[in-house]
Amino acid sequence: MSKKNKHMDHKKDEEQKAAASQEAPQTEEVKEEAGKQEEPAEEQPASREVEELQGKLAESNDRYLRLAAEFDNYRRRTAKERMDLIDLANEKLVKDMLPIVDDFERALAAMKDSDDAASAKEGTELIYNKLVAFLKKNGVSEIEAAGKEFDTDFHEAVAQFPVEDEKKKNTVIDVTQKGYTMGEKVIRYAKVVIGI
Repeated sequence: MSKKNKHMDHKKDEEQKAAASQEAPQTEEVKEEAGKQEEPAEEQPASREVEELQGKLAESNDRYLRLAAEFDNYRRRTAKERMDLIDLANEKLVKDMLPIVDDFERALAAMKDSDDAASAKEGTELIYNKLVAFLKKNGVSEIEAAGKEFDTDFHEAVAQFPVEDEKKKNTVIDVTQKGYTMGEKVIRYAKVVIGI
């Protein structure tokens, strides 16, 4: 073979290689593009599911926050209503006690001007009876203790006293301070002396 033919063959080989190298990247690019087009088709349902789940999560969080805010508002409102109710009850109680205070003031003024002990005693008893009636009207009643068996639900022992009579053992023999209940609740225990 001549040099010219060798040169031509070599040139043809180079051209073929160049053409092949140009085709190879194009084929790879085509494959990559085809792969890219296929991947989103596979990822699209997954991304839709993720978006739907994120939407549901956001909706659940929103509902939770609204519910928490509603509960907090409810709690504040009921606490305020409870305080208003207590204030109203206290106001009514004080208003109902004012006439008794007025009676005490009149009695004190009358005792200053008078030396009559019998009328002072009678006036004081009237005021006391009025006060006891007021307490009963509001559900307050005295705990009966004297002569009763000692009961820790109603009595508080402040002292013990030895007794010879077996019937008086563990029995209230003296009351140092009266106890009271309001409805079913003990508001002050009776302070008592019990026999041992």
